[in-house]
Amino acid sequence: MGKENKSRYAVLGMLSLAPMSGYDLKKNIEISTSNFWTESYGQIYPMLKQLAEEGLTTSQIEKKESRPERHVYTLTDKGWQALRAWLTEPVEYQLSRNELLLKLFFGRQMQTPISAEHVQKHRALQLQVLQHFDEIEAHLQANAAESPDLPYWLMTLSYGRHVAHALLAWCDETLITLNKLAEAEQTALSQAGSEEAR
Repeated sequence: MGKENKSRYAVLGMLSLAPMSGYDLKKNIEISTSNFWTESYGQIYPMLKQLAEEGLTTSQIEKKESRPERHVYTLTDKGWQALRAWLTEPVEYQLSRNELLLKLFFGRQMQTPISAEHVQKHRALQLQVLQHFDEIEAHLQANAAESPDLPYWLMTLSYGRHVAHALLAWCDETLITLNKLAEAEQTALSQAGSEEAR
């Protein structure tokens, strides 16, 4: 049995917040779940068509002056049932691909300072991520303080913060190890040079 396409549930979940067009869905994903789950227009529009064909959504055309018409999608009762059924299912563990770890795994094939530079850039990225999370929380507290969804949104934000802090600690630990390796390599080169000079 093939893996189920979880994009359908990301779209159903977004539509549980409010009726939306494909454009609205993409924009809402970008400002909400994009730190841990993204969908492209190439995934959203075919999925909206499929969900409508399955009777999980309905759509209506909105016309506004001087703007192109929009198809706005709303969950049907069947769509709500499908979303709630999926929410109760066990979480399927997904292995992520990580280019940094792949490069470190083969790190002996390049100069150690290059590996250290990769890790330093990753560390700087985590600091930016933490700052971004602070901005998201400030926005939520200012604009969604009364929303019953807020505690759940803050849980996902907290997860991201914990991951970023853990990655900062890992970067610091890894840089110490890489610096030791670089020093050992430098010592070995110096000794080899001394022996050749004799």
